[in-house]
Amino acid sequence: MSIKRVNVEKRLSDMAIYNGVAYLAGQVPDDATADITGQTAQVLATIDRLLAEAGTDKTRILMAQIFVANMKEFDGMNKAWDAWVAAGNAPPRATVEARLANADFKVEIVVTAAVG
Repeated sequence: MSIKRVNVEKRLSDMAIYNGVAYLAGQVPDDATADITGQTAQVLATIDRLLAEAGTDKTRILMAQIFVANMKEFDGMNKAWDAWVAAGNAPPRATVEARLANADFKVEIVVTAAVG
């Protein structure tokens, strides 16, 4: 089976698809000036777009890993997450506090999803 890579750059790809599974790189917001709810909504919209490109969607997420810069903003992240997650299809999830690559980023999300 071949590996399909999406949006390949020198350092990373946004997504790799192999053996019926889409592996997304950590997705970050486009507008780092937004609050954590806004940044999370931006990231989730990007995830929706990438999953659609892979021929799948958020109902097929196998695992989500969420990195927040400050756990004091956990509720704001969850506000956007709860509005987005598909009813009856909430995936397994881990959320941890981490120093992110850009000091203005408040959230980064990695997902793995079934394709097909």
